[in-house]
Amino acid sequence: MSELAHLVDLASIRLGGAAVAANDETFGGKDHLLDPLPPKSHAEHTGLRGELYDGWETRRSRKPGNDWVIVRLGAAGIVREVVIDTSFFRGNCPKACSVQACGVDGYASSGELAARDDLEWTTLVPESPVERDSVNRFQVAVERRFTHVRLNTHPDGGIARLRVLGDVVPDPRRFLGVSLDLAAQANGGVVLDCSDQFFGNPLNINAPTPVLRHEKGWESTRRRGPGHDWIDLRLTGRGIVRQVEYDTTYYRGNAPESFRLLGCDAEQADPANPGSWFELLPHTCGLHDAPHWFSVPDPRPTTHVRLEIYPDGGVSRLRLIGELDALGREATGIRWLNALPRAHAIAALISLGANAETAVELADSRPFGTADDLCAELEALSSGGSGHVAGTLAVLLGR
Repeated sequence: MSELAHLVDLASIRLGGAAVAANDETFGGKDHLLDPLPPKSHAEHTGLRGELYDGWETRRSRKPGNDWVIVRLGAAGIVREVVIDTSFFRGNCPKACSVQACGVDGYASSGELAARDDLEWTTLVPESPVERDSVNRFQVAVERRFTHVRLNTHPDGGIARLRVLGDVVPDPRRFLGVSLDLAAQANGGVVLDCSDQFFGNPLNINAPTPVLRHEKGWESTRRRGPGHDWIDLRLTGRGIVRQVEYDTTYYRGNAPESFRLLGCDAEQADPANPGSWFELLPHTCGLHDAPHWFSVPDPRPTTHVRLEIYPDGGVSRLRLIGELDALGREATGIRWLNALPRAHAIAALISLGANAETAVELADSRPFGTADDLCAELEALSSGGSGHVAGTLAVLLGR
């Protein structure tokens, strides 16, 4: 799999993404932008407002300015690529588009997002020409974690789909004291590679939504020779897998006969070395069209897993329930804090107990290489109010 093939659509409605505000929806609703299915042609079909289009479309502008839509990302993260799909918009496509992003702590309403003038909007894609009836791709090189994006059309027109591809950077405050699915996309789990993906996208296997018949999971072709198929995932962070949920729902005549689950701790060994892998679950028979769960007999610190299926077939979902260990919490917490936009970092630190002065000093001292660096910075601060945040961050970072 290529590097970009690992990326998750952060705006996907499967992850909880939503188009929350737009200045105009005269000819096409903003919700079409995030439809996970490819756009369709409605040629020769008309409605009360004219020809029907599968996308977001605004009226013709008669004044200076541009149209816009704000999307709340289903999973906050670092954006690597933006895809603006203008399929079937030929004479009504925008001349150009731009994309901005911001990070917001908490749950801002659509009205607040549209009205606030203090949001720190960062340009991901400058105003750039787009081709009509085409899939337009734009690479992004901004190493910041965002929660919302704003798509601008210059000056107006229609767009079929918006995809915001990137790396999930989860908020570690969600993980304090709870078990989680260490493989889930929404928590930062990543599909790295697989032996075959002829019938089903491997990224489906750790998708968060309920399995629907039309989307299924990861499925390989029928193997006619020796061997078996496999899929590799990197977990949210270093953690302890205690329970495995192996789901073959909707695979009735084409589920694997059996499977095995291996683990690797990349903090201690190289995943590229076959000898680095250990068994989490032994070779186990499974059923067709059925959810299964198994307790891991010997839980160990794990950063990567490999699901082996024998000999081939389809798996709807794989969930690995457990908790981050101290190293996992530290790495997740440092990555999150370093990636926040400045204003978002200040707000998050205040929510953890820092006063405004301490929060500003910490935000401006980033990036931190390790938790020790962060703790040393806290100790060096002369401003009051750092004691409580030091304790809270210690818990957050597994100290």
